[in-house]
Amino acid sequence: MSREEFTPSESEWLIMEILWEHKGSMTSKEIISILETKSDMTPKMARVLINRLVEKGMLQYTGDPNDKRVYHYTPAKKKKECIKEKSKRFVSNFFNGNHANAIAALIQDSKLTEEELEYLEDVLHNSKKM
Repeated sequence: MSREEFTPSESEWLIMEILWEHKGSMTSKEIISILETKSDMTPKMARVLINRLVEKGMLQYTGDPNDKRVYHYTPAKKKKECIKEKSKRFVSNFFNGNHANAIAALIQDSKLTEEELEYLEDVLHNSKKM
């Protein structure tokens, strides 16, 4: 697998969000139940994506002690780690690795609040210290 295959796709991200929000293990049935309220993804497709996430090392699972046909899934990576990897991939793919151009493109036409601007100024200021 290439490096980019180790980060979740948009559809896989929905499943990861459910697990990150839940903060514990979930069965595929539980994941699908919540997913049905957030998207029109079929249960079959959700199971395919759960399996892909396991293959990518994004999810880990344990068998249910009472029913070996049931698996309990937990995230193998933290959300912050995945966001960092996806952000690096985005900058690399669309901006030839130029972070300044990526940041400029994202905020150039945005209507940012004073609070958001102050936050970005703090981030830039702290980046200078590194």
